[in-house]
Amino acid sequence: MERWPALDLASTIRHDGSGGVCDDLATVDGLARWLTELPGAGGTAGKPALPVHDVGASEELRLRITGLRAAVRALFARTVSPGPASPADAHRLMPHEEALARLNAAAALEPVAPQLDWPAGGVPAATVLPSAAGPDARLLAALARATITFLSGPERERLRACTAPRCVRYFVKSHGRQEWCKPSCADRARAARHYRRRVSSSG
Repeated sequence: MERWPALDLASTIRHDGSGGVCDDLATVDGLARWLTELPGAGGTAGKPALPVHDVGASEELRLRITGLRAAVRALFARTVSPGPASPADAHRLMPHEEALARLNAAAALEPVAPQLDWPAGGVPAATVLPSAAGPDARLLAALARATITFLSGPERERLRACTAPRCVRYFVKSHGRQEWCKPSCADRARAARHYRRRVSSSG
């Protein structure tokens, strides 16, 4: 199953199973757990891999990543418009221009210098000079660039906010008629729809 780092980041805001909203990055320990689950960490399957091997969870990094997440979720909300944004933060979204500036600033944290290597008698190949940026900056830049790739690519057209009761996730539609992020949300939405019909018919 394909994974998108931008969606992984946005999905750290989720339904808590009890009718509320949970923030997986609310604490440094939560950040540490999330880092181990990212593509590229601990052999987790998924692409593209993220540069997480030298990253240590800290309060500073947590604040930087949650700041980037706020920008990503604001841009996701604009992407799904005029459809509904996630109810988790629809009432307090970062302004669009601020979200763009924050995303682009994070993407620029790690300078990238592509180089062309073309040995005699061989074929040309592109390489990238090693970066002097620290591990935190590399991770933030990679998350931002993955978001830029996602929002400028074809998957953007399939991004939706799940409309099931209590769900606050964004998801990428895998087929044309998909309305919810997962089967349990579909079941919950159908049950809520059935209940509303019963109430309106009995009234």
